[in-house]
Amino acid sequence: MRSIVLGIVSGLVLVLAYPPWGWGFVAPAAIAGFLWAVADARRPSESWFVGWGFGFAFFGFLFPWLGELVDPAIIALGPLVVSQAVFTSIYARFMHRFSLERPWLWWMAATGGWAAMELVRLRFPFGGFGWGLAGYSMSEYTLTRNAAQFFGTTGWSVLVAGLAAAAVVWVRASERRPLAVVVGSVAVAVVAAAVAPAVSDGEPVHVAIVQGSTPCPQQRCAGERAAGYETSIELMTTLQPGSVDLVVWPEGSTGFSVDPVLDPEIAAEMGAEAERLGAVLLAGGDRPLSDTEWTNANVVFDASGSIVGEYPKRHPVPFGEYIPFRPLFAWIPDLSRVPRDMIRGSEPVVFDEGFGPFGSVISFESAFSRYARDTVNEGADLLIIATSQASYPFSNASDQLIAMTRMRSAELGVDVVHSARTGKSTLITDSGVVGETTDLVAAELLTGTVEMRRSGRTLYARFGDWLALLAALGLGGAALFRSASHSTG
Repeated sequence: MRSIVLGIVSGLVLVLAYPPWGWGFVAPAAIAGFLWAVADARRPSESWFVGWGFGFAFFGFLFPWLGELVDPAIIALGPLVVSQAVFTSIYARFMHRFSLERPWLWWMAATGGWAAMELVRLRFPFGGFGWGLAGYSMSEYTLTRNAAQFFGTTGWSVLVAGLAAAAVVWVRASERRPLAVVVGSVAVAVVAAAVAPAVSDGEPVHVAIVQGSTPCPQQRCAGERAAGYETSIELMTTLQPGSVDLVVWPEGSTGFSVDPVLDPEIAAEMGAEAERLGAVLLAGGDRPLSDTEWTNANVVFDASGSIVGEYPKRHPVPFGEYIPFRPLFAWIPDLSRVPRDMIRGSEPVVFDEGFGPFGSVISFESAFSRYARDTVNEGADLLIIATSQASYPFSNASDQLIAMTRMRSAELGVDVVHSARTGKSTLITDSGVVGETTDLVAAELLTGTVEMRRSGRTLYARFGDWLALLAALGLGGAALFRSASHSTG
């Protein structure tokens, strides 16, 4: 029972490593507490409960804002928390098979197991879920964040979990060498990043984010989209010609009754403003394709006011933007709020309209480095992240998303225009430095300057999650060694 309690407490402590607290330094200690509890479990069944307790405590309190979607909150929050806690329970049960009597083997299994757990969690179920990676706890600190250029957020997860496991091995098995390996690796990465930070070093781009907000947050009132559109146009008219190179309207700023693709008058009005300013305009919007399908896309106008293309979102939110296996869930009344399924895009789209090549990802996608990474590898030297967050406008969801998108900047060495309709908007520069930020649920115009990247791709952009994959291979080696030892013993 004591180990289960320790697992729950460790999960609660780990929550403090993420916004709104952002105490990233507690992450290794929290994971160490969890691993200690697993090592203390006397029976396999107890290790299961340790993993469940840790997972329920961590995920249940990490994003309680998700409960704002429906009433009662458990309908939205419960299935997601359970699905994520499955991973920590499997991890705990697997770790129970290893003994601290072989500290190096135990450390490799703990570190590689955590890496493998996160890699799988980023893909399954329904395309994965990106919140709560251990590596995001390092987003608050400049030195650690900058090192993400080498191995990404998942690489930091390896080092955080490796440090936690090494501390347990040191205290319980008097083996200090794993700790020396991890601390040495962290030191080398941090020093290298300090000496050669991956920052944008090209031409400046003057940007305006138009945060149109909504007249009825969290309610979906009649005429909401049209009212937000009118506010966006009014804010844009306050800009002076030649003052900006790029104007960004967030996700959901247009669409349905005010869709620039379907309505020539809307396109003409938006295009006229882009032409007046002599600026590129990117505007997010929803577009019905049929009674059962729709698309979520960023539409781009060039400086002459013409639509030159769009980027369709590639990763829809399951049960939010589409219903997986819809017939199986027809009995749940609340899913009637999602009457259409989003048709996803298939590839990154890069635009080059004067100031240089740029690309975008939309909201939920920004929690997965793979979408931003392949956009940069496609040629983008500036990244735009468009989000709405209208479903939970008064929560810390916006702060958590910004913490993740600043890691996209650090991983890829590009500046990020983070635009939100009801959340917080900001410009992220210099490998994750957050600039002036708008308020929640406020109609605001935010202007500033970012830079294009001209230094080529970072190590992470080129090779992706190589450190996490290497750690996962180490897990396989540890499992094979354990199996061979048992068979010969």
